Amino acid sequence: MDRTVSPRTWLMRGAFLGLALLIMFFQLIPLDTVPRRWAPPDLLIGFAFAWVLRRPDYVPVLSIAAVMLMADLLFGRPPGLMALLVVLGCEYLRGRAAGLGETGFVGEWIAVCLTLLGITVLNRLVLGILAVQQAPLVLSLIQMVVTMLSYPVLAFVTQTLMGVRKPAPGNAGALGVSP
Repeated sequence: MDRTVSPRTWLMRGAFLGLALLIMFFQLIPLDTVPRRWAPPDLLIGFAFAWVLRRPDYVPVLSIAAVMLMADLLFGRPPGLMALLVVLGCEYLRGRAAGLGETGFVGEWIAVCLTLLGITVLNRLVLGILAVQQAPLVLSLIQMVVTMLSYPVLAFVTQTLMGVRKPAPGNAGALGVSP
């Protein structure tokens, strides 16, 4: 079994890491020092889900774990918890990616929304059990809902501007599977 990875796959893996670093950079710039009453969408999770559902070979588990662990450390979250939850969510979606092709975009969006709901609930539950100080519930819910609502835009940007498209049904080699 030949497990070579094409140069395009390596390029897109690097592009995902670059995109994640760019998102983290802009989130860390102190443009406004006054606390907001709303939370923006979590673009890292949204793009990770969109890339995993379109081309799982472009985002290996280790790159998702590394990006999310770095985000945990840079954003002052408990190290590893959100990284673990996002990796589990991505792996859940990766396993369902083939079946979601039959349901269309609405089925994909529902699966992403349910995964985001699970990540948010589990994160708050674990932080609550461990008595770790967390953001107000309203902010967490706002961020979850805004991320859910922004997913179609992120999926559109991923597919049209970044060129991360689902391979043709007969092109098994595009996902790293040898015939």
